[in-house]
Amino acid sequence: MARIVALSSYIAHGHVGLGAVVPPLQVLGHEVAALPTVVLSNHTGHRHTSGFPVDPAHLLGMIDALDANEWLGDVGTIVTGYLPTPAHVDLAVALIARVRTHSPAAQVICDPILGDAPKGLYLPPETAARMKSHLVPLADVLTPNAFELSWLTGRPAGDVAEAVRAARSLACRTVVVTSVPVAPDRLATLLVESGEAVATTVAARVGVPHGTGDLLTGLLAAYLALGAPPKVALAQSGAVLEAAVAASLGRDDLKVIDVLRRLDEFAPLPVGPVA
Repeated sequence: MARIVALSSYIAHGHVGLGAVVPPLQVLGHEVAALPTVVLSNHTGHRHTSGFPVDPAHLLGMIDALDANEWLGDVGTIVTGYLPTPAHVDLAVALIARVRTHSPAAQVICDPILGDAPKGLYLPPETAARMKSHLVPLADVLTPNAFELSWLTGRPAGDVAEAVRAARSLACRTVVVTSVPVAPDRLATLLVESGEAVATTVAARVGVPHGTGDLLTGLLAAYLALGAPPKVALAQSGAVLEAAVAASLGRDDLKVIDVLRRLDEFAPLPVGPVA
């Protein structure tokens, strides 16, 4: 069991942001401190949404209290997700520095939530630029989708070979790239490290609810914090994610909890080398 701090969005209804990241961490036995960067009624893809960003000053006060209560002293992993403003990016950087004063080896897993194809950036350009320059270089594990990888590197990532080259241009030990096309009806999730690149592949599906990237990041963080090698974490996480996607087609929300109750049923996905 590890102590983990997660910084991302919170929604009252549904499983995106912290609602997708935290459950797998808890189900797999970790203790989680969850800090909300925004509080919303639901994902903004729905017809009606209400909520507000959480002032970074308030979040800093929460971090100060956690630290004063000695709950940041043995944090093993920091997970960052949705950061709506440059000030929230700076807060994430400060949180990492604070945790690493106590635990220099704490692992940073960054889901650089920037946008997706074909919509492009979800964030203001200044927020995305701040994330690229200040937060991404601190990550031990980065989990972009293909669009985000291309934006961060200025390189194409439209197929496996391009995505591997783009990932290797980053100064990051481990990059997990999602939504990379391998055929008209299949998508790959790539694991790229300095000496190796491997992938899992699944069928491309329509009608998948929001939150799959958040859930994958939470699963990866959970398995890595248990000591699983990255390839094993990818295989196990991919199997659980695929089960959640299959159970959620046509719904407006991922079926997270039902799937997490059945973790032992899912065989790891095959992981194979890529060129």
